[in-house]
Amino acid sequence: MEIHFKNLKRTPILVALMTGAFAATLNETLLSNALTVLMGEFQVSATTIQWLSTAYLLVVGVLIPVTALIQQWLTTRQLFLIAMTTFLIGTIIAAFSPSFTTLLVARIIQALGTGLIIPLLMNTLLIIYPPEKRGSIMGLVFLIFTFAPAIGPTLSGIIIDTLVWRWLFYLMIPFSILSILIGYRYLANVSVMTKPKVDVLSIILSTLGFGGIVYGFSASGNANWSNPQVYLAIIIGGFSLTSFVIRQLRISNPILELRTFKFPMFSLSTLLMIIVMMSMFSTITLLPMFLQSVLLATAFKSGLIMLPGSIINGLMSLTSGKLFDKFGARIVIIPGLLIISTAMYLFTGLTLHSTTLQIIFIHCLLMLGVALVMVPTQTYGLNQITSEYYVHGSAIFSTLQQVAGAVGTALFIATMSANSKSYLAQSTNPNDVTEQLAASINGYNSTFMLGLIISIIAIIVSLFLKKITKKQQAH
Repeated sequence: MEIHFKNLKRTPILVALMTGAFAATLNETLLSNALTVLMGEFQVSATTIQWLSTAYLLVVGVLIPVTALIQQWLTTRQLFLIAMTTFLIGTIIAAFSPSFTTLLVARIIQALGTGLIIPLLMNTLLIIYPPEKRGSIMGLVFLIFTFAPAIGPTLSGIIIDTLVWRWLFYLMIPFSILSILIGYRYLANVSVMTKPKVDVLSIILSTLGFGGIVYGFSASGNANWSNPQVYLAIIIGGFSLTSFVIRQLRISNPILELRTFKFPMFSLSTLLMIIVMMSMFSTITLLPMFLQSVLLATAFKSGLIMLPGSIINGLMSLTSGKLFDKFGARIVIIPGLLIISTAMYLFTGLTLHSTTLQIIFIHCLLMLGVALVMVPTQTYGLNQITSEYYVHGSAIFSTLQQVAGAVGTALFIATMSANSKSYLAQSTNPNDVTEQLAASINGYNSTFMLGLIISIIAIIVSLFLKKITKKQQAH
């Protein structure tokens, strides 16, 4: 089923959705440089304060799989207004929070809105734009999805240095209100409500499955893998997710239609997206750690160092979408993966004497490659499926992005920690500061080598992408 709207005003719909998505995704990293200040403000430990970030990602990861069902029960307009109003309420509560508990509850409310708006944006754009224009539009979407979280640490550093932390939330209020007003005025109901039967057990299994895995891998960054909260969460998550998959394939009205994977190129695109997201999010986490722990840069300076790459990524996301529309997937994706691999290789050579300009150049190279890969990969994958699978395909991509980010970050941090400890274990003077610094550098270099290996695997996967014709695209 293809839906056409002759008098549909696409631009206001796009502006409303993207304004909301910008505010929502920016919040994923906006607190990164404010956590130390908030620890002092509310007199809580580092482990406790991390819940402001962990809980946000956890709720988003749990909610997104269920949105495929929600979008079949509510109109596009209803769901958008609910999502953005929820996000606005959470933002207002956060801005005036008198305690840590209140702020944590506010972040969870914000995350509920974010978890609804991301897949809604993807699905709506799939419906209102034809396949031959989706590359350019997805480029705009990824400008939001990558640029907003990337500037979060830099913006956070500026606000913390010049204003009080509450301005982190004050600034989000007008964005949210503007998005709601535009959406209320222009957003049309473009989806079809089928109101399928709600399978409560599937929702429970989905929540435990995705929630357990995202939480377990996220918690591993602060706790040891032998900690019960890490391995028990992953075990419960893995068992629940397996049960969820089996149930979705057996029942007549699944909340997440996994038969979407029957389209081979969609499955291949999903695998490619997971690999690249693991590399990107892991590097975004590791590079500031290297800058601050090895080169002794401040959090604000490390944010500024990473800003040029983020800008390039945002601008190239627009260009890569247009290149995809014109030339197809392989011609854009494969060179992008080669650039990512080159950047990863250069990262393996970082030392104590690496200059700021050198790191900026490598990071810019990495983010250029990511922009060339992510937009065409997701657009190509979603173009493979028929319209009745749009809500499910969008939810699958959005969910696996969250999971890949959490798993990739945990895997890279664990690799860095293990290699650093291994280096010190073989050292004759492990307590020496110079040796400890060398151990850290060895850990980072080994981890980036893992990133290089993963990116090479992605190149091999991309060789199996098939060129599709206009006729095959037009579902």
